[in-house]
Amino acid sequence: MSKPLTIGQVAAATGVTTHTLRYYEQAGLLRAIGRTQAGHRLYSPADRDWLQFVMRLKATGMPIASIQAFSELRAQGEATYDARREMLAAHRNEVLARIDDLQANLAAITDKIAWYETAARDAARHDEDAQTHRQEEDSPWISEPTQSPTSATRSATTSKTAMRKAGKS
Repeated sequence: MSKPLTIGQVAAATGVTTHTLRYYEQAGLLRAIGRTQAGHRLYSPADRDWLQFVMRLKATGMPIASIQAFSELRAQGEATYDARREMLAAHRNEVLARIDDLQANLAAITDKIAWYETAARDAARHDEDAQTHRQEEDSPWISEPTQSPTSATRSATTSKTAMRKAGKS
């Protein structure tokens, strides 16, 4: 069995400051931490496990007030299993929604990078006039990340060609 750790040791092991650890205890996110006869905090393995869980909830965006509510339910014991499960399921759904948003934004950024790569290759192959025109246009932020950068470039090139033929470039 692991031995209890001091607040400094826990801070070093978790990357959380001693001030934050004291705050978590004061705010009710952690149960009362055991103390030495001199009053120094000693974190048991169970305290550290719970702290890791609290840190995961916080890292995934759960508000402190919700973590407090979850901690209060935990202190009430087995009778609150359903309520805790429901809280975690709702939080999981919020995290999944944020992940979906992040993936959509990442796809848009990836499309933008591909567009610039294609634009740079095209600019190297064309005369200075084409380069200047492309700089004025820049890439669109496509709303649907599924459109390939090549088709976006083709559409832009087709539009430019049509404009030149019409004498509007």
